[in-house]
Amino acid sequence: MRNFIKKITHPFLKYGLKLYYYKPRKYCYEDICIKVHPDVFPPHLTLSTKILLDFIKPIDLKNKTFLELGCGSGIISCLAAKKGAIVFASDINDKAIDFLNKNSTKNNLSIMTISSDLFDNIEPINFDYIIINPPYYPKKPKNIQEQAWFCGENFEYFEKLFYQLNSKVEFQNVFMILSEDCKIEKIKGIGLQNNLSFEVLKSKTVFEEKNYIYSLKKRIKNI
Repeated sequence: MRNFIKKITHPFLKYGLKLYYYKPRKYCYEDICIKVHPDVFPPHLTLSTKILLDFIKPIDLKNKTFLELGCGSGIISCLAAKKGAIVFASDINDKAIDFLNKNSTKNNLSIMTISSDLFDNIEPINFDYIIINPPYYPKKPKNIQEQAWFCGENFEYFEKLFYQLNSKVEFQNVFMILSEDCKIEKIKGIGLQNNLSFEVLKSKTVFEEKNYIYSLKKRIKNI
């Protein structure tokens, strides 16, 4: 499975993936069903979305402020909304936002969508939960679709993300998923430079690929 994921992400879209995603595809988690635009991160062929869905399912989210940063298909936001959370969902890809608006309406769910590059257009709120399924392959994205996969040659996505989390965002819990297939220590190093600590909450191996869900916290500075 890991080799398959590499093939569809390096380079970004091979012929087979283009053929599979020539039209919107249906994706369901339990009784929530959505349509996913071809230009949006595909939960069908990756592991991380399902792992995150299973992770947040038992959490009591009723009346909690919940942000899915870089929502992609938005299925995680839909699950959080169904569980009673006050949900915000952001993405840099306007097609993702458009489809999530339609999908949330069809599922009778209330979700506030925001077109934003990370936290640039998000009003300062003290979020109870922030969920991040980040792009982590070190390559410069060529278009809006590739920004769901590639974090920049020098990990620019994480440089900006961790800077904003440390200096501009108030939060209680940030959960981020990373695969062993990425440069985890490099990513954690950027976080540490921005005063963030990492704790593994869960690891899961599927098809010989291990994924980790991390809790990110602001470190307490010594006085």
